[in-house]
Amino acid sequence: MSNLLAIPFKKTYPVDVKEATRNYIYAHGGGHPDEFKDDTSLWQNLRQDGVGGVVHVNRINASLLYHAQLVSILTKLPPDIGLDISYAPVFQPNAIPITLKNLVFERCGVLFNLASLYSQLAASEDRSTMDGIKRATANYQYSAGVLSLLRTSGVPKIVYSPDDEEIARDLSDAFSTALELLMLAQAQECSWQMAKINQYKNALIAKVAARVASLYQAASQAISEAVSPIKDLFPSDWLPHIEAKCHHFSAVSKYRKSMDEIEASRYGIEIARLQEARSDAKKAYDIARRGRIAPVVIQDIQSLLEIVQKNLSRAERDNDLIYHHDVPASSALIAIAQTNLVSPILPAGLSDPTTLIGKGRLIFGELVGWGVKEAIKIYNDRRQNLIKEKILDVSSELQDTADEALRLLHLPSALEALERPIGLPPSLLRKAEEVRLEDGPTKIEVSIEDVQRLAQKDHAILDEAMDILDNEASEDEAARKYNNLNRLPSHEANIELIGKEKRYRSILAQAAASDETVRQKWDEWEQSIVELTWSETDLEASIPSSTISSSTPTTAQGRETQTHARALRVQIEALDDVHRAREQLVRRAQALAAADDIRGRVTRVAAGFARLTEIEPAMFEDVSDEELAKFDKFLVEMGEIGQRQATILAEIQRRNELFLQSRKDDPAVKEREYALQSLDLAYHKYREITRNLDEGFKFYNDLATIFLQFKEACKNWSRSRNQQIHSLTRSFQNMSVGAEHRDTRTSTAPQDNDDESFDDTPPPHSAVRPSTPRARETATQQENPENPDSRASSEHVLASTSRYSAQAPVSTTAQAQPQTRTPTTTPARLSKKPAAGKSGLGLPALTSSEWGFEDVKLRPPPPPTPKRRG
Repeated sequence: MSNLLAIPFKKTYPVDVKEATRNYIYAHGGGHPDEFKDDTSLWQNLRQDGVGGVVHVNRINASLLYHAQLVSILTKLPPDIGLDISYAPVFQPNAIPITLKNLVFERCGVLFNLASLYSQLAASEDRSTMDGIKRATANYQYSAGVLSLLRTSGVPKIVYSPDDEEIARDLSDAFSTALELLMLAQAQECSWQMAKINQYKNALIAKVAARVASLYQAASQAISEAVSPIKDLFPSDWLPHIEAKCHHFSAVSKYRKSMDEIEASRYGIEIARLQEARSDAKKAYDIARRGRIAPVVIQDIQSLLEIVQKNLSRAERDNDLIYHHDVPASSALIAIAQTNLVSPILPAGLSDPTTLIGKGRLIFGELVGWGVKEAIKIYNDRRQNLIKEKILDVSSELQDTADEALRLLHLPSALEALERPIGLPPSLLRKAEEVRLEDGPTKIEVSIEDVQRLAQKDHAILDEAMDILDNEASEDEAARKYNNLNRLPSHEANIELIGKEKRYRSILAQAAASDETVRQKWDEWEQSIVELTWSETDLEASIPSSTISSSTPTTAQGRETQTHARALRVQIEALDDVHRAREQLVRRAQALAAADDIRGRVTRVAAGFARLTEIEPAMFEDVSDEELAKFDKFLVEMGEIGQRQATILAEIQRRNELFLQSRKDDPAVKEREYALQSLDLAYHKYREITRNLDEGFKFYNDLATIFLQFKEACKNWSRSRNQQIHSLTRSFQNMSVGAEHRDTRTSTAPQDNDDESFDDTPPPHSAVRPSTPRARETATQQENPENPDSRASSEHVLASTSRYSAQAPVSTTAQAQPQTRTPTTTPARLSKKPAAGKSGLGLPALTSSEWGFEDVKLRPPPPPTPKRRG
């Protein structure tokens, strides 16, 4: 039996590599899954021999080769490909394994079992020969080297997701550090044994033994200082074994040093060294005996203690009779120097995995690595964000700024009223023709009716869902008349469904308020929009004409007005040129982005990295920055366009002030300007109303889909409740039939209580709750007399879901009470509560995504209607 410790294997379980990789490649591209059938088969075969479990020297190369292929795989695939990998805790092979969807977890498990394999091979060596000691020393150092790689390169890369219920504590930094120190201590012990066999000087052997004790002490300290969950992973006899070894080799070191002292005729110091050695040996023996460690270790300690005691007795006798040297105190002794002969050694297959594969086949060698794909994806996202935020959004802001500035200055309508006093501006004619061709008023009326019809349909779906709940509640109450149902009453069981229905009612109410806002807007602007459908002749006749532009002005004021008007028109045309330049810039940027593809360059850069290098998206940051730099010219040009626009708008405002100053005393022109502006604003209101109605149409259609899902959920819930009632009814009937059968069998026996009667009156029950929607509303209003509308939503629901929060406010003075579908009966107590997150029937909670429906996202509210002039 060996007096050294070996690390056991982490037990693993088979995995379906083929299915997981096929699904991942199919979902994320990079080729057809059938192209990589041989790769997945090779992966599956390598894993069988590479995950450990068999103690044989041939399994070292199998584990190293599998690890090298795993390193290659991690350059092509992300850690999570949906492959469940399971490993049991290291000292608990029969415990529930820890399962993670993480290829890094698989790599760490392979490294851990490789370190275990080296330690078990070392412990199984015959250390009675020099060759056996050398092999044991080397294997322990290899084990320490693998554990060092695991601690520095493997464990930090394991990222646990929130869905992971447990973490692998035996793959933690503290646990790996303790095992690494233990392997080094045992390797140093083998080196000490070799030095003793080679009969090195006592002083050198003492230094080697002192280093053994120091390494065992470091391992013991690492275990003792670890947190309880990690410390408890070690077997109960490991820590006593390590502590006993620490004191044992401390005693060995001092014993060997005492022999060096006697060779130098320092007899007093010899005795002090032996006294210290005896003290350490006694401590080691006590710890070993209490810790119930391996008997062979206890025998080694006991043998040392006897030798030390014998030499101490001899030394004290000789000193008393012959030498008479003073015995120094322990604190006066010089500490024994340490000589380290071991260090962690990393196997060649781990330091350079390419040497194992050589020119052989790399698994998924032809697959584009996930790091490359992520780098391309990140670049595309950055490019899209740059185009949107720095070009499209800026262009839109510049356009909005210019339009708003012209709108506030009533341009170009003011100029068109002056330049074309007879006839209509071309822009207005185009807008009127557009409304006329679309038959605008009829289109709006039809759309309003369609939206109203869809709203009524949504209300009907909700009513049908509530009727389903009413019918179920009626059946539940009918069943309770004759049976004691051990379940929640309907008004308690369906409270989540009722809450959902109330929220939907609130959404419909808010949507109705928004629809009314659109209707009011249509009523206000209907006449003006109808005017846009008139013929050009009728429309022109409705616009007042300006007399100042009907003939050439002869006054100084008229000439000044035309001068300012021409200058203002020049600036507006210059602004149009800026708009066209900006739009052309946007098109050029979008065209460049559409044709931009850096896949080839990123792939070439990735090919330049060393083989089996783990490719990270961050490695391509410089490539991404260089490629994005080609869009800088558009950003610079957009900035210049913005500056030109600002200059032109400032000049337009200055010229407009001069123009208005010259025209402020002409009421005819102002009247014409107002008429043209009113028609222009009517066109914009027409577009705004049609857009609102289109949004409403889509909103109610989307809401109908959600309501149908909600109705189906109510059906499923009601069906489950009905099935439960039928099951309970059959159970009661079977019990009744059994009781009648027993009564028949005992009817022939003499009856002693002939005068006693049996009361077959059914148990009292409460009145049945209203089952119709109207009766339900009445009953609810009676329970909540202060709030007749028991289905009104709360203010915080309105704030979070309102389509028109600015147009349809809700009063907070009469906030609705939450509606509960409460019968007049007292609900029966249940024997046990439903599971968390489940209803009384074990159904998912209403907020769960298992139902397949979610809250509707409402469209943005329409802008407030500006007050009309006049």
